Amino acid sequence: MIGMKGKVLAGAVALGLGLGTAAAGAQEFINVLTGGTSGVYYPLGAALSKIYGDNIEGVRTQVQSTKASVENLNLLQQGRGEIAFALGDSVKSAWEGDAEAGFPQKLDKLRGIAAIYPNYIQIVASKESGIRNFEDLKGKSLSVGAPKSGTELNARRIFEAMGMSYDDLAQTEYLPFGESVELIKNRQLDATVQSAGLGVASIKDLALSVPIQMVAVPESVAETLGAPFIAATIPAGTYEGQEEDVATLAITNILVTHSDVSDEVAYQMTKQLFENLDELVAAHSAAKAISAENGPKGLPLPLHPGAERYYKEQGLL
Repeated sequence: MIGMKGKVLAGAVALGLGLGTAAAGAQEFINVLTGGTSGVYYPLGAALSKIYGDNIEGVRTQVQSTKASVENLNLLQQGRGEIAFALGDSVKSAWEGDAEAGFPQKLDKLRGIAAIYPNYIQIVASKESGIRNFEDLKGKSLSVGAPKSGTELNARRIFEAMGMSYDDLAQTEYLPFGESVELIKNRQLDATVQSAGLGVASIKDLALSVPIQMVAVPESVAETLGAPFIAATIPAGTYEGQEEDVATLAITNILVTHSDVSDEVAYQMTKQLFENLDELVAAHSAAKAISAENGPKGLPLPLHPGAERYYKEQGLL
């Protein structure tokens, strides 16, 4: 007769063998950490949660709205999520233990799943504010994103590269995307910085409500800041009333997990992501930029062994 310990061991062995191609264990739980509901992370995270629930045998999934990158990475380190969206520079800071960026210690449990789509630094002002370029922000009111969010860290670095600081502003607000937009609509705020995929719902909403001005970030800022920042363009027509291309910066978003997630679950999370990209694109057009070929490229932290296995199977590593 097999004792309780033997039964547990037998169960663990069965799990390790991955019964069935998509088996990840009878009671696996995948909590998907996203961002504010008016950003891009949230709809993509909701779609990803559904993909995992539909295609990974025996898992329960949940989507959690958060303050995005910095909070997500800290939650992963604490084991309070299984997969999270985060900006590349925040991931780099977390892996290095950059206290100023919100990581007093190196987050050594973090592991990569995939580089996904680029975030664009999108600075939008009301037309009536008179803001046309970055220097025009001096003496104006600006929301730089939720405190210590990936967006706010981006804003701080761009100000430094431009030889400016928040002290140059008449008023600095630390608000999520949706709240920032509402204040601009109500003429209580001049502009907002939003680091997100192109076509983010919050700016689309603003552009349909009041005349807007997209504010350019000079290409020289990308050269000053270096990797993972690159010069990029917000194409004309991305938002209502935006008649010209706008120069800005882009930075890759990364799907991150942690070392306590099993190899089989990490493998399935990677595999199902790329095998169901059409569902992600249906959730938000930013997902059009996601590809398995780019998944393992340019990551500032180690891949999870489960993700590595997927890329090796596909001949991508």
